[in-house]
Amino acid sequence: MATLKFLSFLILQIFCIIEVANSQGVEVGFYKKTCPNVEAIVKQTTAHYISRAPTLAAPLLRMHFHDCFVRGCDGSVLLNSTKGNQAEKDAIPNQSLRGFQVIDAAKSALEQECPGIVSCSDILALAARDAVELINGPTWAVPLGRRDGRVSILLDALKNLPTPFDNFTTLKTTFGSLGLNVKDLAVLSGGHTIGMSHCFSFSSRMYNITGKGDTDPKMDQNYIGRLKIKCKPGDVTTIVEMDPGSFKSFDTDYYTMVSKRRGLFASDAALLTDSQTKAYVLSQLNPYASTFFKDFGESMIKMGKIGVLTGKAGEIRKHCAFRN
Repeated sequence: MATLKFLSFLILQIFCIIEVANSQGVEVGFYKKTCPNVEAIVKQTTAHYISRAPTLAAPLLRMHFHDCFVRGCDGSVLLNSTKGNQAEKDAIPNQSLRGFQVIDAAKSALEQECPGIVSCSDILALAARDAVELINGPTWAVPLGRRDGRVSILLDALKNLPTPFDNFTTLKTTFGSLGLNVKDLAVLSGGHTIGMSHCFSFSSRMYNITGKGDTDPKMDQNYIGRLKIKCKPGDVTTIVEMDPGSFKSFDTDYYTMVSKRRGLFASDAALLTDSQTKAYVLSQLNPYASTFFKDFGESMIKMGKIGVLTGKAGEIRKHCAFRN
């Protein structure tokens, strides 16, 4: 018994050491001495692109999500495939990502200002924040000091990314495995207030939810009728707004849509199947009493610390799409 207690204590100490090592160096103002203009440069670059193409905000935010959910927030989603290895970028869920040119442009500007200092993973975290703010969303202080990973594997993305088909149990497990709780799940799902989706991501809800050619009873049937006008069976090219009417503006309308059973994805509808996430959805319906903006910033900070590489781990890439 004494031996078991000692082993349990030893394992706990190891986990504590790992946690401290992972969080060491990630702080607001990390570059204040080595590259003090980093945030201004990233924001200026992001604003340059968003002012011309506001729809880039959604894929930039999604890119940061997808980076953190696979191997942690290490910029691995930015890496190109190499001979004999397909990278995360080539996985089906990532093939619709856009905005890599924003990250590359910011990196290029930073390499002129302070070469070899700022990681691509930090640039992505800042660009996601700035993109949201630039379309009338919240802002938050981004802890910095991440280093870039050297590994990017397509299968990791397929295994670890949440899908639009997930039910609540699967989503809770996926988020929980990364240290995110049920509230974070409800809050971060609110990122669906911006952006577009291909029809195939929700077509089964319109045409074949149980394999019998039926519609999803968890989705408003009138809304299904409207979606069918745009999305025909087998359509793999058409895209539709995830938050119709305000898909270019970061707001609380997503929760209104979900409450009316008009969320596009099965994963959106899943928020109404759990008492805690349903309560959160309903609590955001009054925009004047909504806590969504504050909550979103807090959950983004939390997500941005998942599996970070710090200290001497990883590298600072010279070009975000390629290892050094």
